[in-house]
Amino acid sequence: MRRELRSNDVAVRINYCGVCHSDLHQTRNDWHNTVFPCVPGHEIVGEVTDVGSAVTKFKPGELVAIGCLVDSCLKCPRCEKGMEQFCEEYPTPTYNGRDRLTGELTNGGYSETIVSREEFVLRLPEGLDPERAGPLLCAGITTWSPLRHWNAGPGKRVAIAGLGGLGHMAVKLAVALGANVTVITTSPAKVADAIALGAHEVLVSTDADAMAKAKNRFDILIDTIPVSHDVTPYLSLTALEGAMVIVGAIDMLPAIHTGSLLMGRKTLAGSIIGGIAETQELLDFCAAKGVLPDCETIAIQDINQAFERMERSDVKYRFVIDMSTLAD
Repeated sequence: MRRELRSNDVAVRINYCGVCHSDLHQTRNDWHNTVFPCVPGHEIVGEVTDVGSAVTKFKPGELVAIGCLVDSCLKCPRCEKGMEQFCEEYPTPTYNGRDRLTGELTNGGYSETIVSREEFVLRLPEGLDPERAGPLLCAGITTWSPLRHWNAGPGKRVAIAGLGGLGHMAVKLAVALGANVTVITTSPAKVADAIALGAHEVLVSTDADAMAKAKNRFDILIDTIPVSHDVTPYLSLTALEGAMVIVGAIDMLPAIHTGSLLMGRKTLAGSIIGGIAETQELLDFCAAKGVLPDCETIAIQDINQAFERMERSDVKYRFVIDMSTLAD
C-alpha cells in the first residue's frame, strides 16, 4: 500500500526498475541496517497517474523517473546548493528509509506504484528509452557527479578503475564529455569490452611494466571497485594535482602512505549519487548524446537468479525489471 497523496505528492505507475548491487546488499542485510519487510529498487521509470493539489511540474500521463531519494529537509545549506544527497538532516532514501512526516518505512520500485514528493521526481526526456534509463538514476549519477565536479572534458585524461555497472557508465559518460578515457582492469579478457564501450585505451593493472609507464598520467581517476582494496597503486597513476575519486567501495580501506598524496598535491576523494538538479542534467545530457546503459531486461520472477548472477559479475552490465511482469 502507498500513502494517500499529500498536496505536494506525485503518484507513479512503475514500468521499469533497475537492479542495483545495493538492492542485493539490503535484502541480505549485509550492512546490518535493513528493516524487514524490505521492498528494494531505486532506479525507477514510470508514468504519472495522479498529483497532489499543489503540484505544478507534472501531470498524469507524463513519463518520469525516481532515483535514490524521495525527500530531504530542502532547507539546510547543502540542500539549498542542490546537494540533497548530503542533506544535514539526512535525506530520505527511496527504500529502507523513514518518511519524514510519519516515520513509516519507505518502499522502493520492485512494486506496481510509488508516491514521491514532487521535488524528487525527475522528468524523463523525450528520446530516452524508458526501458534502459533506470540505471542512470544510480550507476549513472554516481559516476556523472564526480566527472562533472572535477571537470572531465576535452583535454582531460580520465581513468576508470573497474568495468562493472558503475564502470561501464563512467566510460560512456566520460567519452561523451570529450575526455580521453582509459579503463583500468585486472582482467585482460575485458580489454575488448572496454574498447567496445568507447574507451581509448586499457591498462591491465596486473601488468607491472604497463602500470609503471602510466605513473602520474591521469587528471581524474574514478575508482568503481566495489570491495575493499589497496588504493596506492591507483594513486601512483594520478597526475600532478589530479584527483582519485572512490565511488564503489563502502568499506574500510587499507592504510595509505601520505607521501602518495603529498608528492604531487593529489586528492583522494569520495562521492555518492548526486543532487536532483544534477540528476536531471544527466538525463538531459544522455538524451541529447544518445548515452544509455547496457541492460538485460528480466521478469520480477527472475530476481533471485539475477542477484546470483550479479554476485558472479555475470551481466553486461545492468539488470532492469519489467514491472508489468508483477501481473504474472
